[in-house]
Amino acid sequence: MYEWNEEQLMVRDAIRQFVDREIRPHVEELEHGDMPPYDILRNLFATFGMDAMARERFKKQMEHARAVEEAVAAGVEPPARPAREGGSDPSLQLIPIIELCRVCPGMVTAMGVSMGLTAASIMSKGTIAQKERWVQDLLTMDKIGAWAITEPNSGSDAFGSMLSTARRDGDEYVLNGSKTFITNGPYADTIVFICKLDEGNPPAERKIVSFVLDAGMPGLEQSKPLRKMGMHSSPTGQLFLTDVRVGRDRLIGETEDLPSGGRDGAKDTFSMERSGVAAMSLGIIEECLELSVAYAKERVQFGKPISEFQLIQEKLARMEVARLNVTNLVFRTIEMAKAGASLSFAEASAMKLYSARAATEVALEAVQLFGGNGYMSEYRVEQLARDAKVLQIYAGTRRTADHRHRQGPDQALGGYTPRDLPTISFMISVVPP
Repeated sequence: MYEWNEEQLMVRDAIRQFVDREIRPHVEELEHGDMPPYDILRNLFATFGMDAMARERFKKQMEHARAVEEAVAAGVEPPARPAREGGSDPSLQLIPIIELCRVCPGMVTAMGVSMGLTAASIMSKGTIAQKERWVQDLLTMDKIGAWAITEPNSGSDAFGSMLSTARRDGDEYVLNGSKTFITNGPYADTIVFICKLDEGNPPAERKIVSFVLDAGMPGLEQSKPLRKMGMHSSPTGQLFLTDVRVGRDRLIGETEDLPSGGRDGAKDTFSMERSGVAAMSLGIIEECLELSVAYAKERVQFGKPISEFQLIQEKLARMEVARLNVTNLVFRTIEMAKAGASLSFAEASAMKLYSARAATEVALEAVQLFGGNGYMSEYRVEQLARDAKVLQIYAGTRRTADHRHRQGPDQALGGYTPRDLPTISFMISVVPP
């Protein structure tokens, strides 16, 4: 695959029309935090039938899951997993991400965390009852999800520095701790809370467990949106848990003994998030390049358009190189998904490292090309530069990958060793698998 085909271009154009009609007029309200993004995202789902498709696909997934469970109980061969409906094209799941990121990257973060990370955590390790209880509402955006792993003192060592705990108390658990930088945290209806099981043992030896919480539970406090540098259309907040009591039905998988102590589910989710950064980066790069080319043709200095100056031409050429490279990463991801191949955790991390750096550099070069105008919020490159920077920070700060070989494998990526790195199919999609 080296370019979008006719069907993909039709989808892209339809998404662009929606963005121009429903999102661009509200960028100011979204940027100033006056308008949470969720109603616009629900409108997007309804307009393109994404909510109906999500319900139908989820129904089929649950039918298959129950059939497998019944077969295992009866001691017979379980049915094979059904193939993708109509051999659906994974590119059609990435195009909306790219197009939204040209205008409002924060909306993709809000959507991806709710539908991709939160729902995927429950889908990958949860029981059938838990999936039916929480997942469908997340996939249709009827409810907003948050995935809570980051803590004030953790950073890239998410597990090693984790202080949040779950303590057994009879048939219940008592949860305590705090989380920060949580996307959708202020407005989330459903929260996947990742913590350590406190059995009186040292913190380093404790199992990782995850619980599903609902907004409004006694002892759960969700902060107001935090003020931040960029991604203002993606509300970010803190969570505080003080003696929150939950039953075993909220423990994902309803067992404390998931493989790798529950770490695999979290690492799989990190892989999804890191892979998705390439598509987000591509949207930012494309928009910055398009705006920069137009401005260079219009802006006149010393009696001629600045596009005729060699320095400006070099800047634009470097932006184009970045666009081509990140496009190829996205196309490679699509081809791998079509072939049923998987991205390893290391591959997803490398993709995230390069594409996030490229998007940040292109956005800052766009500001430089615009000069003083580029520093003004009236010109959109100012917003895109602020939004791009966080791609190098969230889903694992770039220094984790930058220092991987110098640290050695056991210290890189939060202490994961090469044999720990799982392989998963990339999907931050309209309807996760």
